[in-house]
Amino acid sequence: MLALPTLLLSLDLSVLYLALPHLSADLAPSATQTLWITDIYGFMIAGFLITMGTLGDRIGRRRLLLVGATAFAAASVLAAYAPSSEALIAARALLGIAGATQMPSTLALIRTMFRDPHRRAVAISVWMSCFMGGTIIGPLVGGVLLERFWWGSVFLLGVPVMVLLLVAAPAVLPESRDPHPGRLDLTSVLLALATVVPIVYGLKELAADGWGTTSVAAVLLGVAMGVLFVRRQNRLDDPMLDLTLFRERAFSVGLSVNLGGAVVMSGTFLLLAQYLQLVQGLSPLRAGLWTIPMQVAMAISSILTPHLARRWRPAWVMSGGLALAALGLAIVSQTPSSDGAVTLVIGFSFATVGIAAPTALVVGLILGAAPPEKAGAASGMSETSGELGVALGVALLGSVATAAYRGQVAIPDTLPDQVSAAARDGLSGALAAARTLPDALAAELLESARTAFTSGLSTVGTIGAVLLATLAVVTGVAFRHLPPHGEESAPTTDEAVEGATETRPDVVPTGAGAETDQ
Repeated sequence: MLALPTLLLSLDLSVLYLALPHLSADLAPSATQTLWITDIYGFMIAGFLITMGTLGDRIGRRRLLLVGATAFAAASVLAAYAPSSEALIAARALLGIAGATQMPSTLALIRTMFRDPHRRAVAISVWMSCFMGGTIIGPLVGGVLLERFWWGSVFLLGVPVMVLLLVAAPAVLPESRDPHPGRLDLTSVLLALATVVPIVYGLKELAADGWGTTSVAAVLLGVAMGVLFVRRQNRLDDPMLDLTLFRERAFSVGLSVNLGGAVVMSGTFLLLAQYLQLVQGLSPLRAGLWTIPMQVAMAISSILTPHLARRWRPAWVMSGGLALAALGLAIVSQTPSSDGAVTLVIGFSFATVGIAAPTALVVGLILGAAPPEKAGAASGMSETSGELGVALGVALLGSVATAAYRGQVAIPDTLPDQVSAAARDGLSGALAAARTLPDALAAELLESARTAFTSGLSTVGTIGAVLLATLAVVTGVAFRHLPPHGEESAPTTDEAVEGATETRPDVVPTGAGAETDQ
């Protein structure tokens, strides 16, 4: 039941790109409106994750989950029948805000329902696998719908899922909340939004257009708002985000691993998709089919990881997974510029299988490091670190790849200045320029451009391998004290206090599903 919202959120992300040509023909959005249609959903999710996680702690995680499910279903209908681009953008914004209630609420409920570390890890693995499943089945289901119905049909996928959640959740999910929540500080809410959204927006602009006034100003604005947010939390008696959580090693190191893994994998996956289509010349559908084995392997790895952590120490499992991921990216760095799809997919498959192990366990460690009454805030931080990591990886590693391309590509001197500039800008520009050139000159340009792009991919693969190898050492050292999930360890003072707290009737989940972990 808790996995349903994650399946839907990832599915909703993937089907939009299929629907874009159809809705563009119907609504005729401008280039700017098209960008906002695609991006506003992610901006709102990233900006409201911390707020919604904290709100769930205060009003009840199940209650927030159900309110968000209702809002998501209503916004899905509004998006499906949007009469204009402006209406669709507004509906997508509402979908993002509603979606931000789902992931921290479900993770926080997992934290309170599954107190045994092993069972919690299994639950989180299933939760993660459903998120990955949405990215796999989204294009397939969306493609079938778009062949038979109008573009808005892809948004209606969310309605039956949320209706099922609304009907079943009260019977099977317990309610849980912070028994002494304090009031929600609206200024902190605004500061959190003003921190995350400009940073994500600036990083997206950086990835799309390179360094510029807009991207740098947006990131600096977000950082400045973040400083104000931290200062305010330190002054409040009831902060929206308890910054003392960062003193817990499992929490702070876990967030760092989550962030670093997202940076590396998002940046390299972006280049993988471009390589398959622009270098190997595959259609979007065939390129997508090449990635399905990776997603399936990652889902299987996520499910198996908790069982490995029951036999061996979590530090060994996480470090081993990160080392395997580093090896995978080292293989990616050796991808040739011609007929390299097999090498690339093999390398990236190793990387996805490896990264699933620390991801599945780190989320459990982050949640376990926070007291039960702060589970929503911890979940929000976990998800926000992932969102920021994705944006940062696309921006920074994308910029590294672009710089490597521009440094390697050889443009024939006989090309006109405008064509030469387009070809130097990136591989897609070189492909467009080649279509205007004689065959011999076009072949020369494309060979150089594809070689240069592959050089950028190799550079990013090498950087990613080094970063993941470093994270493997960090996790091995930071979490070396943790026993296998099947073994008992003497509780620390904090753990003993938490254990005592969890026996209180105002903290322990009550009602349906309360005995999930028994």
